[in-house]
Formats: sequence, structure tokens, C-alpha cells
Amino acid sequence: MASLGEQYETPGPSTLQAGEARPSDRHGVVKLFLCGDVMLGRGVDQILPDSCPPALLEPYVDSALDYVKLAERAHGPIPRPVDYAYVWGVARDILDAEQPDVRIVNLETSVTTSDDAEPKGINYRMHPRNVAILSAARIDCCVLANNHVLDWGGRGLLQTLETLRAAGIQVTGAGEDLERASAPSITPLSDGRRVLVFGLGASDSGIPPHWAARSDRPGVNWLGELSRGSVRRVQQLVSAVKRRGDIAVASIHWGPNWGYEIPRDHRHFAHALI
Repeated sequence: MASLGEQYETPGPSTLQAGEARPSDRHGVVKLFLCGDVMLGRGVDQILPDSCPPALLEPYVDSALDYVKLAERAHGPIPRPVDYAYVWGVARDILDAEQPDVRIVNLETSVTTSDDAEPKGINYRMHPRNVAILSAARIDCCVLANNHVLDWGGRGLLQTLETLRAAGIQVTGAGEDLERASAPSITPLSDGRRVLVFGLGASDSGIPPHWAARSDRPGVNWLGELSRGSVRRVQQLVSAVKRRGDIAVASIHWGPNWGYEIPRDHRHFAHALI
């Protein structure tokens, strides 16, 4: 799910912040690209220049190459290896035309060569050397608070964090400990304001409790319940960082697969955050 035209207008200070500032000539309007689940494992990883072993632990498909064969059966031969822009198709042209100030995706794939597979049935990973696929679309921030970032264990999460940061891509929603998992990504704008992205993963999306980050354990910024206490915790996280004029984004991974209805408790929680 991608929204190419989310725009917000708020007053802000005129002084520039440290760091790379994003230009904006829209007279105070900030445009955000907000994209849902980006999944770069399995068949996608197999057609890129470097690939993890294709063996899968899924109950119905035991090789990621089978997904490539299915795609080729439907759409014809896929040149291999493809370049990093290939996977984005015409989406890159749309992004370049829209010129969002910040590009945010939920990366639902571990970026690792770890073999420490979690016993969960479906495990996504992409080879770290393929991280340039995200740079090809000039992604600014990867939200990692989801039910696949720890598919390959703590070692896989740590390599994911290291790889993304080394590529100049900000991360939020997961970290080496609770403090870093809860911290937002921060993108300065040219007018001195900033875009803060907080990543949160709810238990009803399939994130198990033992994936929650702790003071001494890497993991995700986990929402055990959609309660008033959870709202207050998020409020404290935002208030500790947000300055006048900043734009705060809460990216929440929640709800089961294949559903179309939005649960009432999700609506109430979102309204409370706003």
C-alpha cells in the first residue's frame, strides 16, 4: 500500500538542523511516500546479482526458485541477474515525478546470510549485497517493526541493521536494545523542521512476545496490547524528541493476513495516537 500524496502543513522554525537537509520549495508543505510491506526475499532475491541459498522452510514450496518459475510462467522469461532498478518497475518514475521529501517503507525482509531460522514456517531474507535495491529507489527509512525481521534470529536482525545503516538508510522499529528499537528515524528538512518516524509492531500481526526488544536484548518495538497505557508510552516517545514544527509518523504493523475489515480497537488506537 503506497500513498504518494500525503501532505502536511505546520509552522516551524527557520534555523537549519545538523545533518543532510531535504530541499523543499512547496511553501511549507511536506510530501511523504508511505509504503506498506516491501518483501525482497524468496523469488526476488533469486533474480538479483547475489542470492541467499534458495532452500525454503515453507510447507508447500521448498525452493525460492519455484516462485521465479511461477512468475516466468505468467509473464515470460526474467533476465538474470536483473539490475537493482528492475524490481521497482515504473514505480521509480512515479516517485521521481512526485518528488516526496521522505520515502518510508515497511521492510518485511531480513537482510542477512544468517542460517538461524526461526521455526515459524515462512522465513524471508535477502542477501546483504543486494541492499542497493533499496538505494535504487532512494528509500530514506526502513521500518522494521514487523513479523519477519527476526526470521533468521538475533544475528540476522543485527546484520540487517548494520547493512541498512552502512547503505545510508535509516531504520526504526527494531534495534540492538529497547532504547534503539523505540527511537525514531530523523530526517531534517531544509526549513529546519524534521520528519520523525516511529516504528511499532503489534502482537496481532504475528510478532511473538520473545521478539520484543529489551534493555539487554535486540528486537522490535513491540505493542503487546492496544491500550491507553500503550498510547501513553508512544506519547512519551514522541514528546521526548518532537520539536515545534516537526512531523511525527507512527508506522504500525498490525492485523492478520488477508483481512479487509479494520478492527474497532485499531481505529480507537489510531485516533488516540492522533
